[in-house]
Amino acid sequence: MPAQEKIRVIIVDDISDTRENLKRLLQFDQMIEFVGAARSGREAIDMAQQLKPDVVIMDINMPDMDGITATEAIRRKVPFTQVVILSVQSDTSYMRRAMLAGARDFLTKPPLIDDLTAAVRRAGAMAVDERSKAQVFPTGQAGGGTAPMPGGMAHPLGKIIVVYSPKGGTGKTTIATNLAIALHSEDTKAVLVDGNIQFGDVAVFLNEQVKNTLIDLTPRVDELDHDFVEDVAVKHNATGVRILAAPPKPEMANQISGEQFGKLLEFLRQVYSFIIVDTASYLTEVVQSALDVSDLIILITTQDIPSIKNANSFLLLADTSGIKRDRILFIMNRFDKRVSILPERVGVSLRQEIVVAVPYEERIVATSVNRGIPFYIDNKAQPIGKSIAALADAVREKLTKLQEARVETANRK
Repeated sequence: MPAQEKIRVIIVDDISDTRENLKRLLQFDQMIEFVGAARSGREAIDMAQQLKPDVVIMDINMPDMDGITATEAIRRKVPFTQVVILSVQSDTSYMRRAMLAGARDFLTKPPLIDDLTAAVRRAGAMAVDERSKAQVFPTGQAGGGTAPMPGGMAHPLGKIIVVYSPKGGTGKTTIATNLAIALHSEDTKAVLVDGNIQFGDVAVFLNEQVKNTLIDLTPRVDELDHDFVEDVAVKHNATGVRILAAPPKPEMANQISGEQFGKLLEFLRQVYSFIIVDTASYLTEVVQSALDVSDLIILITTQDIPSIKNANSFLLLADTSGIKRDRILFIMNRFDKRVSILPERVGVSLRQEIVVAVPYEERIVATSVNRGIPFYIDNKAQPIGKSIAALADAVREKLTKLQEARVETANRK
């Protein structure tokens, strides 16, 4: 935080003596500037919208509206403002509710001066960071806008591409690994994220021995920086694609929540142009979180009836859950011309066009998986390699159209 920039704070408590005591404690820190006091939750919401402070110190118990409800409202209306909750209760359930509401910190009343000023300083630093992001990445335009870079430059925020199939064994990891390589370049760097938290094989498919995994990032998801992410992500030597591998043991999966995973993907937008997420075939909390924040979903089917049936079920689920079909690229993997179930017929039946059919090349794919060398590296001129190139082109084209539609919609408002 620049030396001249003070942390602007408002205090919210229904007891006047408490407000005055907190104000006196804050005056000992020259980096903190008191800008207002509110006596109720509703008054706090109005004041936050007017003054746009960096930090709100919020009592949890107030007569008109409790501090947790007020925190939710403030975080929704002024997203960069951080809230420090104060409570006479040190109960962990209170603390959990406060954090879920968006509070940055939780202190027991009366707070010690060092604890209070340290909490305000931490929250203030976060507010400055969030405000700078909000200036280049307006709320409600996920996947659009720009992100700050060292030196004050800005670059377009990266796109999250989720590779998914509701049936196992359709080749999700094969498609995800080869697509990541096809999209990656010096100008558009790609990271491949293993969202199959329990049994992910992304690192194996790329023949990489990993020391660090997602489990090293997710507990610190609210305080990540570019350098730390780059240190954890493994660089694939042959292509330069970065890999964020699944935890080494299946039982570690419960240490990663859907919320953490979603926040990590959002952060990765600032570092990489393409974030390709391999997934489990069942809708875990982590998979659902990835689908929610995705710019594009690559839905995979094969020519067998169970796979087509499951793809149809997912499309119907997408219709009812608010996932627009223009965010879905439907592809057929292992397409065999000798089988009478054609991509065109499946597309018509499911009301979702199959944009790419990846041909069935058992020898090439099996060899590539066993060697840990994605087939796109050595087989660009083969039909299977050309299909991945066509998929990468379809991804770029679809993302461009979606961005243009967002801009057009924004201009009409």
